[in-house]
Amino acid sequence: MVLPPQHHPAPQHLAGCHPMAQHSTGCHSTILSHGTWCHPHRTTSFSVLPHSTAPHRMLPTACPMATPLHRFSQGCIYTYIGEVVVAVNPYQALALYGPPMVERYRGRELYERPPHLFALADAAYKAMKRRAKDTCIVISGESGAGKTEASKYIMQYIAAITNPTQRTEVERVKNVLLKSNCVLEAFGNAKTNRNDNSSRFGKYMDINFDFKGDPTGGHVHNYLLEKSRVLQQQPGERNFHAFYQLLLGAPAALLTSLHLCRDPSTYCYTREGAQGDVSGAAGGPGRDQGGQARRSWPLMPSPWPQACTDDASGYRAVEEAMAVIGFSPEEIGSVRRILAAILHLGNLRFTQEEETTLVEDTSGVSVLAELTATAPDSLHRALLARTVAAGAGELIEKGHSPKEAAYARDACAKAIYERLFCWIVGRINAGIAAREYDARVHGKSTVIGVLDIYGFEIFDKNSFEQFCINYCNEKLQQLFIELILRQEQAEYQREGITWQTIEYFSNEPIVELVEQPHRGILALLDEACLAAGTVTDSLFLASMDTRLGHHAHYTSRKLCPTDKTMEFNRDFRIKHYAGDVTYSVEGFLDKNKDTLFQDFKRLFYNSADPVLRAMWPDGEQSITEVTKRPLTTGTLFKNSIVALVENLACKEPYYVRCIKPNDQKSPTLFDMERCQHQVSYLGLLENVRVRRAGFAYRQPYHRFLLRYKMTCEYTWPNHLMASDREATQALLEQHGFQDDVAYGHTKVFIRTPRTLVCLEQERAQLIPIIVLLLQKVASAADHQEHPPVGDGADPGQGGRHGGAGGATGGLGLPAHLGTGLPLLAQ
Repeated sequence: MVLPPQHHPAPQHLAGCHPMAQHSTGCHSTILSHGTWCHPHRTTSFSVLPHSTAPHRMLPTACPMATPLHRFSQGCIYTYIGEVVVAVNPYQALALYGPPMVERYRGRELYERPPHLFALADAAYKAMKRRAKDTCIVISGESGAGKTEASKYIMQYIAAITNPTQRTEVERVKNVLLKSNCVLEAFGNAKTNRNDNSSRFGKYMDINFDFKGDPTGGHVHNYLLEKSRVLQQQPGERNFHAFYQLLLGAPAALLTSLHLCRDPSTYCYTREGAQGDVSGAAGGPGRDQGGQARRSWPLMPSPWPQACTDDASGYRAVEEAMAVIGFSPEEIGSVRRILAAILHLGNLRFTQEEETTLVEDTSGVSVLAELTATAPDSLHRALLARTVAAGAGELIEKGHSPKEAAYARDACAKAIYERLFCWIVGRINAGIAAREYDARVHGKSTVIGVLDIYGFEIFDKNSFEQFCINYCNEKLQQLFIELILRQEQAEYQREGITWQTIEYFSNEPIVELVEQPHRGILALLDEACLAAGTVTDSLFLASMDTRLGHHAHYTSRKLCPTDKTMEFNRDFRIKHYAGDVTYSVEGFLDKNKDTLFQDFKRLFYNSADPVLRAMWPDGEQSITEVTKRPLTTGTLFKNSIVALVENLACKEPYYVRCIKPNDQKSPTLFDMERCQHQVSYLGLLENVRVRRAGFAYRQPYHRFLLRYKMTCEYTWPNHLMASDREATQALLEQHGFQDDVAYGHTKVFIRTPRTLVCLEQERAQLIPIIVLLLQKVASAADHQEHPPVGDGADPGQGGRHGGAGGATGGLGLPAHLGTGLPLLAQ
């Protein structure tokens, strides 16, 4: 295949893949021989970082980033490594997602079209529909690499190709699934220094399908909302989008009724974010893969309203989406009041007169009581004191110091927001739950899971949240290694294919460092939280130094005194698969214990607001009731991630690996060192080596023959050989591909995409001829059975009316196709 003259051939390092080598005739794209999707009309200049002045096409092909650099320089976004899609965030609009593109990929095999998210989504959908096999799509990459946008495009595609009969209930489910993204982003995403629309929670969505392949329902699982963001953000970052949408988008009359003003800097919890406010940080479709404002990839006609692209219009979009999902006006009103209550709560200040703690401005308490529909006196007491059971049914009220009251206030704010978010997720799940589905009537229900979870994070200051997020990414990387690298090589051994094992980095020791029972960091953290007496964060660090000091992936300033990048009694470092991360131990114990006084739980359980009341079922317990000690935040998170990985492992996985080309969110910069690091820690180099040393494509013999048998005289229309393997071998040898294939016990393995491309091209040429041929045969049979009145033709002269002889005449098809006509006609 000859490339267009305006393009230079791309280096082949990452092209150990099976994308097709072909050219699109459309104006939007060109497909290079290594199977990347290009935009040939890039109008912006292109720069390579760091300090590279050499033209990108002059890079040596041995350079691991040569192909991604060439791809990015021409607007190329996707490529395959086997069945893994590698997506580079373009930070600019590319016309790759409209209805024509959906039709281009609908029903096609993964290798039939250029690499695209739609191809992967279609492959997962077909596997689910054809084989009644649960599948999942795992999207991974660091923060700002484009995971959230990729998940939305995948859901958009699945929605577009299902329900051709326009069943009302199926359409309702599809609309709720799509609209849920806008709501979840508003309440779960925030602007960070790396990403204007960063997911601050993990999301795994199961979509249920009936036997026809139409969505019947779904379920959203959420993981570890970063609720500490409610209280404080790092410089240049914002609180969750929902707060700014309310302040900047709600009607003036509504703000007045909520006792709010437009200015986010008025409120303690949004003051820091207001200083670094950006238009367009509200999430939704007007984001690019990294959340960059107004450089969004163009969507199909509006599964997500374009209004989500800034705070004011984002408010209206969320209101509309909540109505579509099924939130009642009363529920939406409750959500607004709860958000307002959190903002007012953050502005409460405490002072001390003699030995008594007081609220500085009691009018704020009255406003809070109104918004939460609670008794002002009960709210006042909960803010300034807590009730303790002293035994024998006796209760003691213990007053707070100003510092303790501020801690209780902040703990309450975090808890309210977290429970609000979980209630919203539960309300969405109620809206998309399968209704009246009976497997005996409707057939087996199958599932496609889509995982969009926070990426690996390294900030200037990394705390408990980053520790949990990075542990989650270690677990997902472990799953990738197990399913893609280890199982890939195991398949060659099972099939009897000659193979030299390729070594790859296993992150199992890092995972064990965190989660190992009784010895891992989480176990030591729980031990510190449960210890009697006063245990501080620094004592917890000392315990880790003593018991983990020998571990190759753990260090601290005490263990490495000469390393001045860490502070004594504060920092420890883990050598993650994605790089070294230094964590500050400050706050680890408090965040793991996540203490909230029972007084607040009882207060809100007795609220007159049914929505707020429903969020606090544990408030029904009596203060004297003895309950089991609740699990810590770290243990709950570990259990949920272990369950998630087990859930993913029992499904057929498809992977999207997102790459962030630069930290400036620029469509013209390619940071070589930055990207090379991502390619390395994501395991893509090992993935490439396995694919290049192995085979790009494999298929059971019977399925291979079913697709390509018309290209060979020995297999059309059906072969007479002893086995499908022999027939497959005959087909490939007739085409001269015997040196590019290997034959396993049950599958044929094809090494390079070129072989598959040639077979696809020949098949594509023959299919229209076969269709015409069948039409002529059918027409001839009809004429012979019902000859036209007055037609004096001799029935034996089949050519006149399109019989077997006439059917092949003038079509220019290979002779062997005609031999199948008697069988096809029967």
